[in-house]
Amino acid sequence: MNTDVFVGIDVSKASLEVGVLPSGESWRETNDHKSVVRLTQSLLEHAPRIVVIEATGGLEIPLAAALAGAGLPAVIVNPRQVREFARATGRLAKTDKIDAFILALFGERVRPALRPLPDDVAQAFDALLARRRQLVSMLAEEKTRLQQARSRPVRNGIQRHIRWLERELQDVERNLTDSVRHSPMWRAKDNLIQSVPGAGRVLSFTLLADLPELGRLNGKHIASLVGVAPHPADSGSIRGKRIIWGGRASVRQVLYMAALAASRFNPVFRAFYQRLVTSGKPPKVALVACMRKLLVVLNAIVRDGIPWNPGVANF
Repeated sequence: MNTDVFVGIDVSKASLEVGVLPSGESWRETNDHKSVVRLTQSLLEHAPRIVVIEATGGLEIPLAAALAGAGLPAVIVNPRQVREFARATGRLAKTDKIDAFILALFGERVRPALRPLPDDVAQAFDALLARRRQLVSMLAEEKTRLQQARSRPVRNGIQRHIRWLERELQDVERNLTDSVRHSPMWRAKDNLIQSVPGAGRVLSFTLLADLPELGRLNGKHIASLVGVAPHPADSGSIRGKRIIWGGRASVRQVLYMAALAASRFNPVFRAFYQRLVTSGKPPKVALVACMRKLLVVLNAIVRDGIPWNPGVANF
C-alpha cells in the first residue's frame, strides 16, 4: 500500500532545511545552484505528493522554479498562514528543522492548491516593483532626516542622496512602463485598470505583478484574497463587528491610496463614500468599503474587458 510523501523546505540565505513525512527523514543543503540540483534529484526519488516552501522575500523563487521545472509539485505558501497552523497544532518552538517539518505537515493536512510559478518576465517585473517600493521608502526616510538635520554638511549629503534616489526611482518606473508596453496582455490590462478614475499607474503595476488572479475570480473571492473582505468578529455579547485581516499586504497598501483618491475625485466613489459616512459609518470603515468596491469593480472590468463607464455598473 503506497503512502503519500510530503516535503517541507525551510529556505534561508545560506541553507535549505528539508523535512520529509511520514518517514521523519531530514537533512540540510547549502543554498546554491549545485545543492539545488542535488536536492531536486533526491526529491524526484522520494516522489512527493507535494513540496511546501515558505515565502522568504524572494529567496525561495530559484528553488521553487528548479523543482517545478523538474515536474515536482512545489507550492509557495504564506508564512503567516503556516505560523498560525503551527500554533493551532501546539508547536510553538521554532528552529529550521522544526519549521521544515511544520511545512511538510501543513502540506499533509491543508493540501494547498498548486499554482503555476510566474515566468521570467513576470519575475523581473515583480523585482522592479519591489525595488520601486524600496526606493520610495528610502526617499521618505531621507526627507524626514533632512527636516531634522541641522548641520550643513549633513544636509548637503542628504540632499545629494535624495537626488540620486529620485533618479533611480525614475529609471525603475521607466523600466516598469516599458515592460507593460512590450506585453500586449499587460498593456490591455493596464489600460482597463487605469480607465477607472483613482486607479493610477502604481496600482496598475501592483495588480499586474502581485495579483495575477484579477479577472479570474468572483468579487467575493478576490476581496478575500487581497484581505479587504469583512469577516465576523462576534464574541460574547459583542455582535455585528466586522474586521479585515490577512491577504496580500502589498496590494492592500496601494489599494488604500487608490481608494482614497477615488473617494475624492471619482464621482461614483465619492458619492458612495459620503453615503456611508452620512449613514454613521466611521471614515476609515467607509474607506475600507471603497477599497473593496474598487477592487471588485477592477476585477469585473478586467474579467469582461470593458473599460470604466460611470453610467453602467461594472460589477
